[in-house]
Amino acid sequence: MDAKNLSSNWKKLQETLKKESVPSASKKRKTSDREDENAVVKKPRTHTLGNKKKPIKKRTMSEGTQNGGDKSTQASTVKTISRKSSTATLSEKTRTESRIAKVNEGRSPTAEIGKYVAMDCEMVGVGPNPDDDSALARVSIVNFNGEQVYDSYVRPKEMVTDWRTHVSGIAPKHMVDARSFELVQKEVAEILDGRILVGHAVSNDLDALLLSHHKRDIRDTSKHPAYRKIAGGGSPRLKMLASEFLGLEIQDGAHSSVEDAKATMLLYRRDKDGFEREHLKKWPVRVVVEKKDQGDEQKKKKKKKKKTRKR
Repeated sequence: MDAKNLSSNWKKLQETLKKESVPSASKKRKTSDREDENAVVKKPRTHTLGNKKKPIKKRTMSEGTQNGGDKSTQASTVKTISRKSSTATLSEKTRTESRIAKVNEGRSPTAEIGKYVAMDCEMVGVGPNPDDDSALARVSIVNFNGEQVYDSYVRPKEMVTDWRTHVSGIAPKHMVDARSFELVQKEVAEILDGRILVGHAVSNDLDALLLSHHKRDIRDTSKHPAYRKIAGGGSPRLKMLASEFLGLEIQDGAHSSVEDAKATMLLYRRDKDGFEREHLKKWPVRVVVEKKDQGDEQKKKKKKKKKTRKR
């Protein structure tokens, strides 16, 4: 073979090999680049503490879920919070229910009495003339804020011939847990002692309890001049006063002594200053003069006397 032809063929082969090698090399580079990107291994960061280097631990799945990474954990957390809130709501509801007064509870274990109390009683008819003869069947007392302080059914000593249920709200079934007259009388007397008694025609209630209360310490809504005007100067009904001045409708059916006592206290609070002004006209403020000891007065007299000289 001629050397010239050999050299020309060799050159062509070399050029062909070069052209094929260039794209293959670029492909290898691209492939190696992708592999390098996917095969990157990040080394844990380190922070220096003294002369030692400690790797910072990666958060585990449990730590991630604690921070809200896991939806199921978030759901359980929400459920826990909702359970806590519902428990709080129930506890508030329980506290509210515990504050609600109970019928025939007697002396309330939670309500404070305070300086002012309002009392109302319910009666039943007894004896051969039940329209004229009445006996005590229920007593209710509230404090200045209208909270029930005392409520009790009372067992009449006389034979009940007319329960007056449509008016009094008292029925024979209420006498099963009723307290004796003597016990109620004692407990009511203890509550009224030293306090201002508010009531509507309250003298009738005191007579039924066979109790007395100093007139200086009584505020009667049936005798208040501002309230008597709507009755033409006479004694107004409690129902009328509540509707006219409080916008409350009471005694639509059977009466409730608790409801009536609350309405009476609201009427007093509405015009408390007026009540007290009228009260001062009848019962002026008592001025107590303290008596000085006789020994002190004698000492002062001796000091005033001049000493006489002996000659």
